[in-house]
Amino acid sequence: MPAQPLDGITVVALEQAVAAPFATRQLADLGARVIKVERPGRGDFARDYDRAVKGMSAYFVWVNRGKESVVLDVKDDADRELLDALLAAADVLVHNLAPGAVERLGLGAPVLRERHPRLITCAISGYGPDGPYRDKKAYDLLVQCEAGLLSITGEPLAPARPGISIADIAGGMYAYSGILGALYERERTGAGTDLSVSLLDALGEWMGHPYFAQAYGGAPLARSGARHPSISPYGPYRCGDGTRVFLSVQSDREWIALCERVLRRPELIRDPRFADNPARHRHDEELTAELEGCFAAHTADGLIALLDGAGIANARLRDVAEFAAHPQLEARARWREFDSPVGPLRGLLPPVEVAGRPAAMRPVPALGEHTEAVRAEFSR
Repeated sequence: MPAQPLDGITVVALEQAVAAPFATRQLADLGARVIKVERPGRGDFARDYDRAVKGMSAYFVWVNRGKESVVLDVKDDADRELLDALLAAADVLVHNLAPGAVERLGLGAPVLRERHPRLITCAISGYGPDGPYRDKKAYDLLVQCEAGLLSITGEPLAPARPGISIADIAGGMYAYSGILGALYERERTGAGTDLSVSLLDALGEWMGHPYFAQAYGGAPLARSGARHPSISPYGPYRCGDGTRVFLSVQSDREWIALCERVLRRPELIRDPRFADNPARHRHDEELTAELEGCFAAHTADGLIALLDGAGIANARLRDVAEFAAHPQLEARARWREFDSPVGPLRGLLPPVEVAGRPAAMRPVPALGEHTEAVRAEFSR
């Protein structure tokens, strides 16, 4: 296999749950060697979240492909010696242990910076290394609450959790991009650096639009279900066959095309209720009635064909099974098999394609699968 972008980079991961493992899996997908240090006994507690994947946790399978699992008791002298040897050889240390845990182990950033000047450290926490929330437990949904995300997500009368671990993913992606930047800087300076990523800060960045809308617009974005809180028409609309098609109009030019080529109602262009996006949004209920009145003459397939022909963005509401059989993914051959302790599994290729280099989709590790091999390698 051709060399991967991060071939030769070794990452030591003192990680559990989702945020840090998600970051290091991205590094593994680019060819880095990721040595995941797990606790004796049950290992990463994400291994026990569920048994959905042939007895393995869906969470664990998702974020731990391509890693080596090493079980160490860091309070045991021999195991601690091995951990120190791993860190001496590593390029990157990633951890999301409880606040203060790495310092108690003698592995705080200042200590490691003195011992290993080229090492890049990345600490992922819920609320950051200081402040009144420093020691507060932080799980994905709880951080979503603290960041205000649930206040704008759901139906008007009830908040709802987004269907994925969005705070963990945000934190993991900022850790991943920060590590890549630090590796590039080290190529120029020869020196490592210390990174810190907070889930609250990461998700706060993603809350930029609602923050600015409220801070300077004077009112919070309302929970709007499956509709957009500030653009109209943008959301699901009922067709004549009882199904719903999602569509989005982002400009007055698209609004004109929708009226003329899909609705066949050019007079709506001049209707003052729909003159521009703010007006359309203020009169969203009336606009929805107009659209669904026209769409009643069409099936979903027929309406999508009209929308595509007019250049109007649209989508079907697919469930997860339908996504897994998505024709676009099938046409682009985006699915691959990778190995695991329970046999071959099917998953998507990494989103970043590197020209001429097949993705490194190495196996999901069994707990402690690589302990003896790593011990032999680093105890020489």
